[in-house]
Amino acid sequence: MLSLHTNFASLSAQNSIGNTQSKLSTSMTRLSTGFRVNSAMDDAAGLQIATRLKAQTSGMAVAMSNTQNSTSMLQTAEGAFSEVTNMLVRMKDLATQAADASSSADDKTAMQAEYNALGQELYNVMTNTTFGGSKLLGKGSAATDGTLSTSMTFQIGASSSETMSFNVSTNLSSLNTSLSNLSTNFRSGGSTIATELTSSANATIGTLTTAINDVSTIRSALGAAANRLDHVNNNLSNIATNTKAATGRIMDTDFATESSNMTASQMLLQAGTAMLKQSNSMSSMVMSLLQ
Repeated sequence: MLSLHTNFASLSAQNSIGNTQSKLSTSMTRLSTGFRVNSAMDDAAGLQIATRLKAQTSGMAVAMSNTQNSTSMLQTAEGAFSEVTNMLVRMKDLATQAADASSSADDKTAMQAEYNALGQELYNVMTNTTFGGSKLLGKGSAATDGTLSTSMTFQIGASSSETMSFNVSTNLSSLNTSLSNLSTNFRSGGSTIATELTSSANATIGTLTTAINDVSTIRSALGAAANRLDHVNNNLSNIATNTKAATGRIMDTDFATESSNMTASQMLLQAGTAMLKQSNSMSSMVMSLLQ
């Protein structure tokens, strides 16, 4: 029907152009940002899922950093205890030598001097070993207790339930008791007149054996915890990788598909514009009927 008041073809062409422009704008936005979902209007459910996955991935990245820092802390402590073990072994050698009848009084005095120096260094290692500016070991009964002197909780995941507890405070307290029993200089933290080797070398051997066993127990616990944290880190890395892939499948633009969509929209826009021009000229045909 030819009509001056209503041009249905023009209205249809305008609606088609509007829809095509919207699709073209969406395609260009996706191609320019690289994201398929740029607002909740693009995919409301997908955005909700992707946001949750992104939060989980971000939390796991922090948890991975936590496990690495915690491992470094435990390795620092284990390294300090390794040196403590070396000193205790040397002190036990001195006590064993001093307990023998072949050692003269002068020999024992010389051995005691070295024993005293080792006792002072034991105190230094136990009280001054730090990690990140905080005391790490500390004496179990002193005001300068270190991090290992209390129970620790490691955050090893993105949720509140993903934690790992580690506690060697009782073992550390036993070790400090053993160290205090075997060295006057360890108890005092300084140079004092000591007689562990000059008067009771044989008894000191047993005390040193106990201390070495205590250190070995703590070192074993530290190693086991560090190994567990290493496995936790590997597992988090695997989960994070796959979670990021899942997020990408929801959020990322498929450039091949979207490029095709953009090209199709551009062609439709050109065709729609041409048809709009043609439909607008149809009204002029009415005038030819009136001539």
